[in-house]
Amino acid sequence: WDLKVLKMLLQLRRGNHRAIEVPPVVVQNDEWTWKDVCHYLYEENAFDNIVISPGPGSPTCSADVGICLRLLLECRDIPILGVCLGHQALGYVHGAQVVHASEPVHGRLSEIQHNGCQLFHDIPSGRTSGFKVVRYHSLVIDPESLPEELIPIAWTSSSDALSFLETRKSNTISDDCESQIGCSRSAKSFLECENGSRRPFVLSDKSKRVIMGIMHSSRPHYGLQFHPESVATHYGRQIFSNFRKITEDYWLRLRPYTARMQVPCASQLFREVPRSRHIVNNAGDQLYRKASQISQLTHNAYKKSYSGVSNMVNISHPSTDVRFLRLEWRKFDHLASQVGGAQSIFCELFGHHKAENTFWLDSSSIEKKRARFSFMGGKGGSLWKQLTYRLSDQSDMTFKGGGYLLIEDAHGSTKSKCLEEGFLDFLNKELLSFRYEEKDYEGLPFDFHGGYIGYLGYNLKAECGVVSNRHKSRSPDACFFFADNLLVVDHYNDDVYILCLREECTAMTSWLDSTEEKLFSLKLSAIRLEEQNFQVANFSPFEAGFRAEKSREQYMEDVEKSLRYIKDGESYELCLTTQIRKSIGEIDSLGLYLHLRQKNPAPYAAWLNFSKENLCVCCSSPERFLRLDRNGTLEAKPIKGTVARGETVEDDEQRKLQLQYSEKDQAENLMIVDLLRNDLGRVCEPGSVHVPHLMDVESYATVHTMVSTIRGKKKSEVSVVDCVRAAFPGGSMTGAPKLRSMELLDCLESSSRGIYSGSIGFFSYNQTFDLNIVIRTVVVHEGEASIGAGGAIVALSNPEAEYEEMILKTRAPAKAVMEFL
Repeated sequence: WDLKVLKMLLQLRRGNHRAIEVPPVVVQNDEWTWKDVCHYLYEENAFDNIVISPGPGSPTCSADVGICLRLLLECRDIPILGVCLGHQALGYVHGAQVVHASEPVHGRLSEIQHNGCQLFHDIPSGRTSGFKVVRYHSLVIDPESLPEELIPIAWTSSSDALSFLETRKSNTISDDCESQIGCSRSAKSFLECENGSRRPFVLSDKSKRVIMGIMHSSRPHYGLQFHPESVATHYGRQIFSNFRKITEDYWLRLRPYTARMQVPCASQLFREVPRSRHIVNNAGDQLYRKASQISQLTHNAYKKSYSGVSNMVNISHPSTDVRFLRLEWRKFDHLASQVGGAQSIFCELFGHHKAENTFWLDSSSIEKKRARFSFMGGKGGSLWKQLTYRLSDQSDMTFKGGGYLLIEDAHGSTKSKCLEEGFLDFLNKELLSFRYEEKDYEGLPFDFHGGYIGYLGYNLKAECGVVSNRHKSRSPDACFFFADNLLVVDHYNDDVYILCLREECTAMTSWLDSTEEKLFSLKLSAIRLEEQNFQVANFSPFEAGFRAEKSREQYMEDVEKSLRYIKDGESYELCLTTQIRKSIGEIDSLGLYLHLRQKNPAPYAAWLNFSKENLCVCCSSPERFLRLDRNGTLEAKPIKGTVARGETVEDDEQRKLQLQYSEKDQAENLMIVDLLRNDLGRVCEPGSVHVPHLMDVESYATVHTMVSTIRGKKKSEVSVVDCVRAAFPGGSMTGAPKLRSMELLDCLESSSRGIYSGSIGFFSYNQTFDLNIVIRTVVVHEGEASIGAGGAIVALSNPEAEYEEMILKTRAPAKAVMEFL
């Protein structure tokens, strides 16, 4: 059930060198009965080998391993590779003890020594050899308990785990790490393996080295404690390629005897693929139509696991209510600074009447390579509408999931709908119903040309694979405007654009005309406000009158509980959060946001006002969740690792370096990068996911942060909402493995996160989107201001330091509230 299996699947396909045209099939460990397994392995001869993926959990818990233990016991004649939990399960079923490690190791690296068996063919061994691997585990196989039939084949070359930067050799890390880091180093002095024999290695009593690999003495079964699919593991693809060769050799040796042995005699990798099985073409990797019961089942399992939810890939159909939209736009060169900048434009054009029902995706921090455009607008066009969605209580629905949607149109009329399939399904059908002419937006340097703009609340995780939500959100779970009129500021070139979206047969230039007139009538006295120093290092949000949901002691106790979950193998990383709240009554919410954006500018800031909900969102987020551009490139930019800015230049630089070389922060960041590579891998072309920037440190008004960038090429058959559903909520707000971590966090946290930890952004009618992560945000709802904050708990975490980091992240928005009031 671990989601890293999807990255492993892609590495398996790469390891096969495309010598076969059948993709790996992912089957969840409780999806098939033993009867199913026997049928497809031995009667249909459908599979050549088996890979048992990482956890979370323990092999001693049947719910964590499902049918995998029986596979290892009874499928003695099929090659099996167990990774992490699969490795521990291989030891456990044969009598080895699985115990707590001397310390949990998550997102850290070790140099590996091995015995030169076929699984490690052409891979160097030992210290300084270049063979470094990423580890995610808190349980290990006790070497003293290894039965005679299990042979250790790899182990750590020292007792110390390393941080990533201690092993880093390149500033650019590709999806195939070994091709960028040390791949050219040739293997030396291998122990040759003849006739299937292996040289055993016995750990001495004094050795603190940890077993990293085992094999069975008479079965083609192997186990690896480390993660060969991680972005920072060297030679991972070579390992999968070696396992493929092991499988080929195994079936070749058995080939003359298959008539009298109960083995899958037709499953040699090099044989012709039967017509009754699914195949994929080399170009498109698309599954052909189902032709038999075996292909039906394996295809469904593949599609379900690869996509994360069963209805994600290639089943979304456009609504019968197809809408043809046309776009009209005008550009005004170098106008923005002449009329006072983005803030002046917003206040003059959309800030009247408390800025009700307005939006502003505000790149208030416009450093190069971060964010370039600001989008703003309000109610007014004939296509405008507002969507307000609330998830149902499980108890009041006859179906599982879903919720209630309220739709208000441009004339103020409202209607409600019960959405059995949920909001994301509704949004998907809406976006797929649009038809448009690409020539309408030729020449526009940005991707949002009109469409839905608003937020997805954290509880929408219930529509992305989580079974349920423990806490109900106080605010709506999703709110969006359909924006048909908008204004765009290009901060790099100082240009202003106005856009009007209309139905094909409708002429609509009046808004463009009136907006152009207003722009040119703005007085130059509305000058841009200069950024001011905003010292928050020693500020406490409690000085501003905020009250915490949990006391210092309660929060630190939750950190301790998280550390116990991590020690027991339930999670690698838990992004624990809480909320602080303050009653503020009726205030000028736009004024509060303007103050916040001035004091804490951020590239993915946002203002949203939903007047009927008495809800305003004042967001100063520095983090992008996910973006899809018109070329089909998906990009995620997770932040993991945050320190406060220093009060002097020297202190500031020292803090930045401390973050850059923090082993804990590197581990946090690496875990989330591996998670997001997996999330993007669900919906991207195989081999396209890569990491152009790993663990860069970026500086903002009040903090330094560690940021990575992950990119991939979207599959043609995948919709924009499918992309979001595959990765939501952002991994930097959940931890890893994702589903288990969210379940644990629901138990630890005392209320819903609401809008916090969700995403704000747009879904354009032209099938692009850009969403942030809702952090550093003040949510003003029903006369109360709330601020969410937290941090990633890993094995190296200290409870007191985690509490201080959570407080640090509340300081900028809390101080903005205090100063404004």
